[in-house]
Amino acid sequence: MKNQYSLLAQIFLWPFLPQYKVNVVNELTPAVLREIEVRHILLDVDCTLKRYDTDLLEDWVLEWLETLETAGVDVCLLSNGKKSRIGKIAEHYNLEYEAMAMKPLPFGCWRVIKRSGWDRKATAIVGDQLMADIAAGNFAGIKTVHVTPIHPETEPIFTRIKRPLERLVFRFAMVRRGTLDAPKKETME
Repeated sequence: MKNQYSLLAQIFLWPFLPQYKVNVVNELTPAVLREIEVRHILLDVDCTLKRYDTDLLEDWVLEWLETLETAGVDVCLLSNGKKSRIGKIAEHYNLEYEAMAMKPLPFGCWRVIKRSGWDRKATAIVGDQLMADIAAGNFAGIKTVHVTPIHPETEPIFTRIKRPLERLVFRFAMVRRGTLDAPKKETME
């Protein structure tokens, strides 16, 4: 799960390089979050949690969010979307939110961290876009988790244009991913 990059990539591409990579958000189990010392999550919405063209979260996402809540992990939606749309989603699912976050700038991240009284070192941003979510997290000085976009075919054209650039960043950076296994338990013999 922890990414390793070449020195050149770290020097030239650091704003766009996530510390961690998962395929879907529910791979971030409470055990994994404990392992990487995350207690607070800033969570992108479109193509991270749901299709771009709907306001409904799928059951597996709701189950994951419930698991996080039970484990005491704080969650706040962080989106560049309009307050009317993101607020409606957040209120429907009883989640905190920050709309019009202006990612890749770090100000939305900082506002939530300050407002919520979160420890920045225990905070991560989880999102599907290197040039928005991951850059905002790196600029804000928090942990970053890149998730493979779900249903990218529903994205607006301005987001789809960035996807080939993101693939180039990953290719140039020579990402080597670790495994996302739950922490190993010592066996009793």
